[in-house]
Amino acid sequence: MLNPKVKECAVVGLPDEERGQAVSAFIVLSEGNTASPELAKELQDFVKREIAPYKYPRRVEFVSALPRTATGKLQRYRLRENPE
Repeated sequence: MLNPKVKECAVVGLPDEERGQAVSAFIVLSEGNTASPELAKELQDFVKREIAPYKYPRRVEFVSALPRTATGKLQRYRLRENPE
């Protein structure tokens, strides 16, 4: 289940002072969509409706591409190293 505005995404846990770890989503948008705080909120609300309210990503970061190996495997550790 992917929102039509999202081309692909990856979700990792990142350190958070309040919770210990926060669910963080790195999102590549589909062509024609522009990153904005309003879109981040819309996507968080989408996850709350589709999965469960407590599982939504507390942090949303829009990226142009996700880090991958030469064979195409997602490199989540690189997302954890460079959260900003």
